[in-house]
Amino acid sequence: MVRSEDEVTVSLHRLAHARAGDKGERLNLALFAYDPRHYDILLAQVTEVRVKALFSHRGVSRVRRYPLPGLAGINLVLDDVLQGGVNGALNLDGHGKTLSFLLLGMEIALPGTQQRKRAADH
Repeated sequence: MVRSEDEVTVSLHRLAHARAGDKGERLNLALFAYDPRHYDILLAQVTEVRVKALFSHRGVSRVRRYPLPGLAGINLVLDDVLQGGVNGALNLDGHGKTLSFLLLGMEIALPGTQQRKRAADH
């Protein structure tokens, strides 16, 4: 990702929240911007390629992204990421809800002026 000098990086959780669901080996992550003005930033940076790379250590085979502009959200569907599914995996907790936190840790680049405005709002 190309960054300018007046750009800052924040964790995705500063801009959005997520809901998750799981069924078998498929994980559904719904991501919603707190502020609809940040939707275009999420859409530009939370790509199928970046999400697949983020979950690569879990064996994800495919990521599909469905923009939800009316809700300032993105629905992500990840295949083969639950390592055997909730009931079949040997790991401690294979539920999708725990994996939403991995997504929310993704780094997002913001223009510095926009970050300062967001900080002033809170």
